[in-house]
Amino acid sequence: MGPPFGATWTDEAWDVVLAAAQEADRLAGTPEAAAFAPADGGRLRRVADGALDALLMWSPADGWTTALPASDPRRALIDLYLPVCSATNARPITVGHLGQSLDGFIATHAGDSQNVTGEENIKHLHRMRALCDAVVVGAGTVAADDPQLTTRHVSGPSPVRVVLDPTRRLADHYRVFNDDSADTLYVCARSLAREGETHFGRASVVAVDDCGDGVDVTAVQRVLRARGCHRIFVEGGGVTVSMFLEANLLDRLQIAIAPLLIGDGRPAIRLSPRLALSDCHRPRYRVFRMGADVLFDCELGSDASDTPIPANEPPITRVI
Repeated sequence: MGPPFGATWTDEAWDVVLAAAQEADRLAGTPEAAAFAPADGGRLRRVADGALDALLMWSPADGWTTALPASDPRRALIDLYLPVCSATNARPITVGHLGQSLDGFIATHAGDSQNVTGEENIKHLHRMRALCDAVVVGAGTVAADDPQLTTRHVSGPSPVRVVLDPTRRLADHYRVFNDDSADTLYVCARSLAREGETHFGRASVVAVDDCGDGVDVTAVQRVLRARGCHRIFVEGGGVTVSMFLEANLLDRLQIAIAPLLIGDGRPAIRLSPRLALSDCHRPRYRVFRMGADVLFDCELGSDASDTPIPANEPPITRVI
């Protein structure tokens, strides 16, 4: 496995990723496979099968795969994001992400979470936002971090920002409700929506059905799909990601593990318990190293459950 690549290789690889994401919807309507190479202006150009400069292959059934050899330093970064780039209106994707300590916590009890994972994983979050149409966080994340949820650290568009606040615990002074960096949706329980209310700060109010002590996340996903959001990124926190996971709405789950011991704090994933390990889900996964952190990229689709990885696949550990 080669060493991490520098800014030049990173920028070139990221341009390819952005171009692949933009090209996917157009290619979804074509019945044949195709090969692509980089073109000027951060675009892709179609080339003949087997062309020496081919970087990506498009398959109508499977989406994007990389044609780069494992030794190419660009491959790791491109390969990580291709499942998201392959999503289309006809084949949407929802991805969850959490950054946690070695002992399974995403924050201290006081809510300090901004330095759990390192700079490389933070940049990864911004890349995921740039590739997705919507980024979803819970009220706890907004209260603890006051995030902007933009792509200011990478090139690419900022997504629609979606804040889930079922019990209306937030005030409207947070940045996501008061800037013009991107559109924001404020999602609350229908029982708490005020008659005639359309905005919360500058955010548009969306009322969805109550579900226990939260909101119906299936309804949230349905609202976003109706808005044309076929790539949805559930960025946190633990309660919100767990809600989407429990409802079987996540196609992929990314867990970044930092070399950090918190001792006790706010937990990461929490699901209904199983009595036996044989009843637990053991998804297919890939592993990427991001600086000092390790990212598990798990495939959760029903067709991926408990499917062994073919013996001829390349090593799953990649450095980016």
